[in-house]
Amino acid sequence: MIYVIRHGETEKNRAYALQGRSDLPLNEKGREQAADAGKRIRALGIEFSHVFSSPLVRAVETAKLIAPDTGIITDDRLIEMDYGPYEGADMNHLPPEVLFFFKDFVNNPAPHGMEQLSDVVKRTGSFIEDIKELKGDILISTHAIAMKGILEYLTPGSNGSYWPKYIGNCAVYTVDVKDGLLGIPVETEI
Repeated sequence: MIYVIRHGETEKNRAYALQGRSDLPLNEKGREQAADAGKRIRALGIEFSHVFSSPLVRAVETAKLIAPDTGIITDDRLIEMDYGPYEGADMNHLPPEVLFFFKDFVNNPAPHGMEQLSDVVKRTGSFIEDIKELKGDILISTHAIAMKGILEYLTPGSNGSYWPKYIGNCAVYTVDVKDGLLGIPVETEI
């Protein structure tokens, strides 16, 4: 089984800002969220054979709090979307071109300087293809848009339905894997 989790809260999450590739640590609430998720996972008897994370500190911290006894492998393909010149923008006061993009992720391309969602799907999908033959339970600690890229890759018929979906801090999706075949992702209460 693959468990995909979004990192815990950071101060930029709390401030409702586009965090992107800013390398910020978890705040106290984020550490509590990740530690609680780890306790619930361990209470279910889940032991991860492999733990992968975005290289950004908030995702690595989350992975360490969930699976403290398993080595973490970072992979750049799990990094958050590159917001380019919009990095750090206040979500309550976004420029018109970003608002236009956010109103219809499927049909409106990302503004100039931002990573395109199709590129997020390609890079996260490439990562999933590389790990799908691994044995045992796998944890992937990543970010909201990168996580949505994974979900879109795994559900090609979704027609972009994951892009506008809210994914909270430490939300978990599971993906069943049988003989290298990937199942449909399921939002999972841990």
